[in-house]
Amino acid sequence: MSDNLKEKTISALKWSTADRFGQQAIQFLVGLILANNIVPDDFGLFGMLAIFNGLSFVLVESGFGQALVRKKSKDQQEFSTIFFFNVFIGILLYVILYFSAPSIAAFFHQPELVNLSRFTFIVIILNAFYLVQINILGIKLDYKNITKVNFISTIISGTVGATMAIMGFGVWALAVQLVCYHFVRMICFFYFVRWKPLSFFSFNYIREHWHFSIGLLGTGILNVIFNNIFTLIYGKFFPKEIGYYVQANKQSETVNYAFVSVLTGTTYNVFSQIHEQTERLKHLLREFSHKTAIIVIPAGFFLIASAKNLIVSLIGEIWLPAVPYFQLICAANLVSCLYQLNINTLNARGKSKITFRTEIIKKGLILLSVVALFSLGSKIMIAGYVLACWIGYFITMVEVKREINHYWKNQLKDILPAAGIGLLIALIIKAISFLPLTDIVLLIIEMAAAGIIYIISIRLFYKNIYTTISSLATKTIKTLLRK
Repeated sequence: MSDNLKEKTISALKWSTADRFGQQAIQFLVGLILANNIVPDDFGLFGMLAIFNGLSFVLVESGFGQALVRKKSKDQQEFSTIFFFNVFIGILLYVILYFSAPSIAAFFHQPELVNLSRFTFIVIILNAFYLVQINILGIKLDYKNITKVNFISTIISGTVGATMAIMGFGVWALAVQLVCYHFVRMICFFYFVRWKPLSFFSFNYIREHWHFSIGLLGTGILNVIFNNIFTLIYGKFFPKEIGYYVQANKQSETVNYAFVSVLTGTTYNVFSQIHEQTERLKHLLREFSHKTAIIVIPAGFFLIASAKNLIVSLIGEIWLPAVPYFQLICAANLVSCLYQLNINTLNARGKSKITFRTEIIKKGLILLSVVALFSLGSKIMIAGYVLACWIGYFITMVEVKREINHYWKNQLKDILPAAGIGLLIALIIKAISFLPLTDIVLLIIEMAAAGIIYIISIRLFYKNIYTTISSLATKTIKTLLRK
């Protein structure tokens, strides 16, 4: 990387790391309060609306944000056109969903969803008002201001949601927290970016980006539908299980979202800067894949192996039925960061149609598993989902090989050592779980053992990473001591 891009990348990663881990830490603490004060049925009720919000966000953005980033646009007329397009689509979708609320409630046989959905869907309009501002910061790789916005939004909305949960507002605490989060984000982005749209709109800009954006839009729609397909199925056919599934998915995604956002969130913007330089792009992808695997895969194995003690110790025995769901979703998430790195590489090269085709295949496999395994039970269906996610990752490996000549053996070489470390951690934790101790004590021992194994493994097999982390930790400690 050139010095300028390297500095921007390091800065982006630093602030993105602070953002995601800080944000997820706050959300994790808030989530514990919510889980201990809101019953599983209320979590299930709120989860039924996730697919509608998710689809709306994708349709509002329409893939134009990534098109602006890839183009590195500075055209104010172009920004204004996309802004007004986003707002128009957001308002249109809200009106449609507002009048569809009774039908949504009837589908799930939950009359409470009428008012709940009409209130919650306000986030669609709020989200539309700040999408351009995020992309402006993304083009500049200015993750410092994005971090500030996310921290403020998460703290304020989390405080509101937790307070309402403690006061006994139930599912409405979840709804108000979500709306508050997007409202504060909208205000903050306008304040920090200081950008105002011009009184301008041109369909020429929409047509210019449509060829690239249509693939991203299709991919986004598929992702939302299939990320929430089990919520739909459980809400309709397994209503007693939906709360546990939603909580398991929420807890696993808290960790996975932090990893995906921190480790891959900036990569599309970075890869877009050098998308025409094949060898440079390949080298950078390998660097990201290698370092991502050594963090994500061992952590994933730890979560799977210690799932029971984690769930019971943190949110109570009432959530014990969520453990198998949590383990299966974590198994699927083992490759999610690596999958996203490959997708970002292909999109940066302008191959959004290939990524869309890959998503169609992956989602087709998920749908096939649902149809084939539905009669065998809810957990078996999730196992089919895990297999589909892994196959999807291997497909992206093939596409990356074709696009930038990144060979299979090198791709596997970047991840297999991390998988070995993760498997060792899981086996040790499994052995510890047989000790006749309480859940919380077992959890503490498991965490300590996993940490020791991880540090020793990094020192033996990833000396460069160990040296870098040790040097950084030493400098940080010395700085704190001086203060």
